[in-house]
Amino acid sequence: MSELLVERQGPVAVLTLNRPERMNAISGPMLDALSAELVACDADRDVRAIVLTGAGRAFCAGLDLIDQQQGSGLGQNDIGKTTARFDLREAPPVVLHNLDTPVICALNGGAAGYGMDLALGCDIRVAADTAKLSAAFTKRGVLPESGGTWLLPRLIGWSKAAEIMFTGRTLLADQMLELGLVSQVVPADQLAKVAVELGQEIAENAPLAVQATKRMMRMAWNEPFDTHVHHVFLQLLPLFRTGDFKEGMQAFLEKRKPTFEGR
Repeated sequence: MSELLVERQGPVAVLTLNRPERMNAISGPMLDALSAELVACDADRDVRAIVLTGAGRAFCAGLDLIDQQQGSGLGQNDIGKTTARFDLREAPPVVLHNLDTPVICALNGGAAGYGMDLALGCDIRVAADTAKLSAAFTKRGVLPESGGTWLLPRLIGWSKAAEIMFTGRTLLADQMLELGLVSQVVPADQLAKVAVELGQEIAENAPLAVQATKRMMRMAWNEPFDTHVHHVFLQLLPLFRTGDFKEGMQAFLEKRKPTFEGR
């Protein structure tokens, strides 16, 4: 079976990590498939939102430690090779960060290590009441290798992020909600429905405007205010020339629901 399941529910693409017998622990083929599918969804005009989730009782348990012990895990073949190329441009956390299409993490269970970083890299997180985030890196002798050191302090502040990562702490669903790491917590049997409905709600809006909004939010993390408002203005000008802008204004005047085509 494929280690990544892909399903379309109207304008929402649902990507499911599919190694439930290994709690969706990361393998090389899974990472390659995930990166490729994220890029494909971002290029597909008919996909207006992406839901990322896991099969079974876990979201993602991180790197496959059994593969690592056997010497066949990620990066094992390159260790000690002076000719090895260190290139993360196509790694899922980097791909996630650069997507314009909104990504919702349906956090169905435990997310540890790499899995935690993947969840943090999504735009919105909806958690099942059974979900957990485990920053167990320092308990394994490593560090958050997939974006966590960049993402978590920006999401919840330096002090709390340092406390969680330095201690290797595990957060339960209600703790995640209190910290603002997830938007909502729902019963586990309702998670898929809630996540897809949220994606469909996003998809009803003008996709070019949604994508531009996400792009500007991403850029705002790394630039001063004066620079940012100029970039926002430059993003706004082409939107004024789209059919979706005309449709949005016309629908408002006619007091009806707009129909956006992404043009």
